Amino acid sequence: MQSTTKIKTAQLWGKNKDDLKKQLVDLKTELAQLRTQKVAGGNNSKLTKIHDLRKSVARVLTVINATQRSQLRLFYQKKKYLPLDLRPKQTRAMRRRLTKHEAGIVSEKQKKRQMHFPQRKYAVKVCLRSFI
Repeated sequence: MQSTTKIKTAQLWGKNKDDLKKQLVDLKTELAQLRTQKVAGGNNSKLTKIHDLRKSVARVLTVINATQRSQLRLFYQKKKYLPLDLRPKQTRAMRRRLTKHEAGIVSEKQKKRQMHFPQRKYAVKVCLRSFI
């Protein structure tokens, strides 16, 4: 049986996936035992142990999910498309706006128009005088 001391997250980062899964199973079985003891009429110290175990389970799951996401990021690093949950969140409008490449594209019709009707250049001298 696993001890009910709080698990430090720093200890979990060094472990591999199998060790983490085994520790998770141990914590969950211990939590189930404590819950049955609580229902049977145990003392109040079980409540704090249950609390600590729940938090420890959450820490282990957090480390498992974080390592899995980092591995997925490495796997999809050179791919053309990223899964939706690995893409940057941003706002909906920012995700839908044109990319820099798309915004810079000029159509054939627009190119012809610019070539045949370029921007006019005026050579008018501007005099700055005060009218008083």
